[in-house]
Amino acid sequence: MICYLNGEFLPLSEARIPVLDRGFIFGDGVYEVIPVYRRQAFRLAGHLARLGRSLDAVRIARPHDDARWAELIRELVAHQEHDDQSLYLQVTRGVARRDHTFPAGVTPTVFMMSGALTLPPADVLTRGIPAVTQTDNRWFRCDIKSTALLANVLLRQAASDAGAGEAVLLRDGFLTEGSASNIFVVRGGTIRTPAKSHLTLPGITYDVIADLARDNALPYEQCDVHETEVRAADEIWLASSTREILPVTALDGRPVGNGVPGPMFRRMYELFQAYKDIHCPPAG
Repeated sequence: MICYLNGEFLPLSEARIPVLDRGFIFGDGVYEVIPVYRRQAFRLAGHLARLGRSLDAVRIARPHDDARWAELIRELVAHQEHDDQSLYLQVTRGVARRDHTFPAGVTPTVFMMSGALTLPPADVLTRGIPAVTQTDNRWFRCDIKSTALLANVLLRQAASDAGAGEAVLLRDGFLTEGSASNIFVVRGGTIRTPAKSHLTLPGITYDVIADLARDNALPYEQCDVHETEVRAADEIWLASSTREILPVTALDGRPVGNGVPGPMFRRMYELFQAYKDIHCPPAG
């Protein structure tokens, strides 16, 4: 696998970062995960806008403008053997002696790698996945896509230990998101999801779902979603860049709705696949 590190394309096995990089010492950095379909980065403008917001929020200087990012991403994608890829991009504050305050005159570390995009297989889409609820005990700036993901790791591991595919997070009795996804519930034919705030990551797939619901006259609300609504939902979905849209058919050991993916999920999934084909069309 060819990666990119600080201006150079090289084999991943040869990439080296000093141990005093603040991303290693403090988790002082931000990242993006960008799906690539047919060698075309999906919703790249949205991903780069979110990256810019994260960099600004943590006060790391933007190392490139959008045009240069797009150029580097195209070149990295071209180096890989797979047409569909999951591209990981990370920017840290850089290398400096260990001190909590920001160092002066430090150049950010820029790293990118891209591998095969492995989407959920057809049988998982047919039966859905189980999830468990967990208390959202993360920090209060979940809108920043920070590399400091220990809380998310622990929450996702708790789900894995319970034999589940995701943790559905609740804070003070209300839905926030998943450990690595946005969460949608369907109740009475209406899609409901928490509005964007400092407690949730503004997902790119989340935005696609909002656009598709609006363009296809599907009832859709961004609002507070109480825990009771989650537990009584007819359908629950998760959405992320690497799993697209995936139905949750059991929550805390109990069926969601009829225990199978529902009609609103099937409709949204079809719309999403058609949207992909329009925006990342096959060659020729």
